[in-house]
Amino acid sequence: MSVSAPTVANSLPSRADLTPECIHCGLCLQACPTYIELGKEADSPRGRIYLMRAQQRGAMPVSESFVQHISACLDCRGCESACPSGVPYGELVEKAREVIEHSARRSFWVEWFRAFVFRKMFPSRRLLRLNFDMLRWYQRSGVQRLVRGIGVLKLFPGHLAELEQLLPDIRSKNEHVALGTVFPAQGGKRFRVAVMTGCVMNEIFGDVNQATIRVLQQNGCDVVVPEEQVCCGALHCHAGIMDTARELAKKNIVAFEQAEVDAVISNASGCGAKLKEYGMLLAGDRGFAERAVHFSQKVKDIASFLDALPTLAKPGELRLRVAYDDPCHLLHAMKVSRPPRNVLRGIPGLELVELSTPEQCCGSAGIYNITNYELSMRILRRKIDDIRGTGADVVATGNPGCMLQIAHGLRQAGLDQMKVMHPVELLDQAYRCGQ
Repeated sequence: MSVSAPTVANSLPSRADLTPECIHCGLCLQACPTYIELGKEADSPRGRIYLMRAQQRGAMPVSESFVQHISACLDCRGCESACPSGVPYGELVEKAREVIEHSARRSFWVEWFRAFVFRKMFPSRRLLRLNFDMLRWYQRSGVQRLVRGIGVLKLFPGHLAELEQLLPDIRSKNEHVALGTVFPAQGGKRFRVAVMTGCVMNEIFGDVNQATIRVLQQNGCDVVVPEEQVCCGALHCHAGIMDTARELAKKNIVAFEQAEVDAVISNASGCGAKLKEYGMLLAGDRGFAERAVHFSQKVKDIASFLDALPTLAKPGELRLRVAYDDPCHLLHAMKVSRPPRNVLRGIPGLELVELSTPEQCCGSAGIYNITNYELSMRILRRKIDDIRGTGADVVATGNPGCMLQIAHGLRQAGLDQMKVMHPVELLDQAYRCGQ
């Protein structure tokens, strides 16, 4: 990949010039997974902010080195929780990637592939469904077993064989929630809420969406699934493709406004964090700026919503030892830590155990485990070592990327007996046991 010389359009926007707040104290260093692994200043939040400053004032072009260090960031935002100055690092790194997106000159095939994935597939429910239906066929037909058996993927360059191992087993997973449906509350109605089904979440973890709806119904909620909702745009922002992210955001705002609900429920922290930031994403849009802020105020993580209820329906007993792992964007972006733990502690018989570093990233970070495979796996190994020491039956975490990444790490470590589940799945299971 080559990069063009920086122009006025290819510098960090002036409204993102919040970097002077960084006092270079270094408290972010031990909160940064890439700095912990690589030990390089340029691969720390402090170092990347220095690079952004240099690029903004014209002292550094959008060079290969600049692209490399900015792209190596997981955007986990652990540095934001550690920062005493409140530097909005997540906003800064996404804007730096937008600069890269407008400056980089990639090969035709890379550009075509990125355009197809981000601008065609993710915004289209039909193309996304087709993609996952093809994956189901690949697994059900025996082709996957044949491909793995003869080792043909090892003949290709890069980490194609290893990346194929990341694929989740979705042969029997076809439980996506139909958009445009309404699920009535059980017992007396207390709230009318809408559920953001997500794109990957609904295709791979449709059972989690189903569990989310049942739990909300159990707690007096009419649940609306807006038909016109689309991808939240989080992956687009992480990749610097902000124009598409803004279009997706506007479509979601319109879809959820029409639902006329008390709250918009997210069970995927990456999606939830981006939904909460629509006000910032659309701040420059006269037609949507106010509407985006109002929408974002309604967005609630499922655990936060349940934990805030005056009373919660009584669950049955689950005798399980559960280790909870904080999804980065739930903890560092949405600042949600206690609610998932409170929900789990409310299940009779469930023993909740803490990891030594639950705040550290697992290395998934959207598609980071695809674009930066080796470093992602190094970060994952630290997480698996932490989990191994808990002796847990279940690892609970509230983000699809984390669930897939940790499950992969457990398989690689021979810890297949440990299940990875969403906290809401455990609560749903407890309700079923109590019936």
